[in-house]
Amino acid sequence: MSTAEILQARSEGKCELCTSTKSLSVYAVPPHSEDNADTSVLLCATCKEQIDDAASMDANHWRCLNDSMWSQIPAVQVMAWRMLTRLSAEGWPQDLLDMLYLDEETLAWAKLTENREDDDEAVQHVDSNGANLQAGDTVTLIKDLNVKGAGFTAKRGTAVRNISLVADNAEHIEGRVNGQQIVILTKFVKKSG
Repeated sequence: MSTAEILQARSEGKCELCTSTKSLSVYAVPPHSEDNADTSVLLCATCKEQIDDAASMDANHWRCLNDSMWSQIPAVQVMAWRMLTRLSAEGWPQDLLDMLYLDEETLAWAKLTENREDDDEAVQHVDSNGANLQAGDTVTLIKDLNVKGAGFTAKRGTAVRNISLVADNAEHIEGRVNGQQIVILTKFVKKSG
């Protein structure tokens, strides 16, 4: 059986992210490029276009991840995690990310970005101790932070899970504290083991 036939059978002829049955094709989940069912997913044209072209992103299309993120297939879990992370500023994807559990190996695969730039050019986010931060990491606040406009203080020692990185600012990360998505300066956090 070909990879396409295996994926058609595995997915019952549906997109493994949104369950559409139209214009399906095999998508190798980066950094993998070989034609292999274990490292590929079956995607519809809409999902594939939005994954490949961030400008065409329609956040509401990805509400389908509410169901597909529970897949037992690691390649599907990786794609769900990546899309939820990419959309986390919308609010609702962060709630789903907070519930999503990936084993260590799958999470490491998910954190490998498909659009690697030269490391010299890429914005590097580092915590107060100089440790590199990645999207999805858990950090701990190292001082009390007054959250402007929200009317509360984020206390020192608070764990912030599944952070997202602000792409164009190395000093800012985003995370959920007291149920609110806030921007946090990297100098006020330390990466949790």
